[in-house]
Amino acid sequence: MRRREFLRLSALAPLGAMSLRLDAVTVPSLQAEPVPDGRPHRFALGKRAFLLDGREFQLRSGEMHPIRVPAEYWTQRIRMVKAMGLNTVAIYLMWNALEKEPGVFDFESGNRDFVRFIKLCQQEGMWVYLRPGPYVCAEWDFGGLPPYLLREPDMRVRHKDDARYMKAVTRYMDAIAPRIAPLMAERGGPILMVQVENEYASFGGDLAYLEQIQAMWRERGIHGPFSISDGLATIQKQQTYLPGTALGLDGDTDFAAAQAIAGEMPVWVGEGYPGWLTHWGDQEFQRGDYAATLKKLMAEGRSFNLYVAHGGTNFGFGAGANADADYGKFEPTITSYDYGAPIDERGEATADYRQFREIIGEHLSRPLSEVPAAPPAMRFAKIELKPYASLWDNLTPAPKSVEDGPVANELLLAQDHGMVLYRAMSLKGGRLSIEGVRDYATVFGAGRYLGYISRVRKPGLSEATEVEVPAPHAQDGEAIEILVDSFGHVGYGQAMADRKGIVGAIRLNGELQRRWSVHGFPLDAAYLAGLRPLAQAPERPAVFFKGTLTLEKTADTYLGMDAWDKGYVWVNGHLLGRYWRIGPQQRLFCPASWLKAGKNEVLVFDMHRTEGAAIEGFERLHG
Repeated sequence: MRRREFLRLSALAPLGAMSLRLDAVTVPSLQAEPVPDGRPHRFALGKRAFLLDGREFQLRSGEMHPIRVPAEYWTQRIRMVKAMGLNTVAIYLMWNALEKEPGVFDFESGNRDFVRFIKLCQQEGMWVYLRPGPYVCAEWDFGGLPPYLLREPDMRVRHKDDARYMKAVTRYMDAIAPRIAPLMAERGGPILMVQVENEYASFGGDLAYLEQIQAMWRERGIHGPFSISDGLATIQKQQTYLPGTALGLDGDTDFAAAQAIAGEMPVWVGEGYPGWLTHWGDQEFQRGDYAATLKKLMAEGRSFNLYVAHGGTNFGFGAGANADADYGKFEPTITSYDYGAPIDERGEATADYRQFREIIGEHLSRPLSEVPAAPPAMRFAKIELKPYASLWDNLTPAPKSVEDGPVANELLLAQDHGMVLYRAMSLKGGRLSIEGVRDYATVFGAGRYLGYISRVRKPGLSEATEVEVPAPHAQDGEAIEILVDSFGHVGYGQAMADRKGIVGAIRLNGELQRRWSVHGFPLDAAYLAGLRPLAQAPERPAVFFKGTLTLEKTADTYLGMDAWDKGYVWVNGHLLGRYWRIGPQQRLFCPASWLKAGKNEVLVFDMHRTEGAAIEGFERLHG
């Protein structure tokens, strides 16, 4: 999902592009719309229309992703989608959230139990449009692919001819297909349709790859119907329409042009954008304007999927990134996935929600269900965090050595996220130049902070790739240290080998520096549990800070990080995500389910601060 050339396209596309007249479109009856009731239902691809139990069916879908929503709130969010007048929930499955290491699957912890989510949809009378990948994009880390694939130096993802990639895909499908098959509508479940991969035309032109993915689903008992979803221009260029599937248009409404590709198969809006994604360093949160398009779709009885109805949050290391095909113009996604969606990050109805509900309700003969209340939210007074531990005192495990220049984290350390430290002894000072920083580095000489280098190019950020290193003491030389923090892996387009750390040359006064000692810091639970506290006040940045939030009762809240610079926040061991002073996001969502009455531990790692600062609680992301 999310090609930059589609920015606000949903709002800007001329409605005249919907060249099929209303009198040429059969608007299905909505009086007795079937619901998933546990009995087998037949969903089929008819002549330019979806059919449910033999009758034309308008698929009114709203997208949300279980992995981005605390499981305790799934039911409320599903009810919100239903109350807007929609009849279907579209979901991505993020492969990398389910299989962290090869063959090690987790379908139960936290918000990973997608089977339970799908069954909740059925209990609430909602159908499901399933988008299981293996690739999804979704502004998620590596587009949902597991970063362990990048530990192979020449891995070709999304290629049928790379046996290693296809072996991993096979393992993934073998694990999830038995969980999906019983939930298909033909077997009494709520899943109407399954998407084959996602937006493949933005990446390649090998139709045989899509055919193989579809065949693999069928071999595992998933018989469809199937869909693909893509940008109209890219699919016209690449000619990757998969015959016999529903064609979903992403950010487009030119049904006539799309029907010329799909023949008699249904064409629908696979992704209509009521909002948009936001990157770090954007001037403001992105918004959309979808009301006019939605009115047209409802008037013509068109099927559609709102991407997204509810976005949620990129908790942990979930946020992905975009980049050009040459890996330039790197733009990491913020922690919030609010997306300007009609249901905001914490499940509250927005003005768009109320407008969309009115537009949809005008075309339905039955009354809409009541809008559920949002979960309670709270503010809290400022709490002060104090220095707790220094990264420089916690250089564990033992370093690895490289003799011929830097090596990406995935290849050298099998580390997918977190930070890495490159250290070498210098016999002289001068200009230190670093190529291929992925994605943000702070540079130290003799223990002193010298400057930073950022892959992100935004107003207010230095574009320098060099740092001046002072001359060392002649007798010993002094350490040059480069601490590198990573954002999410690029998850869209051609730049799908976005390995982290330093992937280019390091030179001092033009001389290549080959030998480095390398420490990895995955910032996972095991590393944090082993932190050795400070013995004295820290003298240089890269410090962990700790504080206590004492509560009489719990509710959703946002942690205001305005006083901090760049880093990560954990509450009671839960990684809320990244923060960065360049914004536009300055508040991180913390659900009530991650808090407790009494004392709550707040841990912050900041790349630039040595002194503590305050955190304040807010009820909303904005204002």
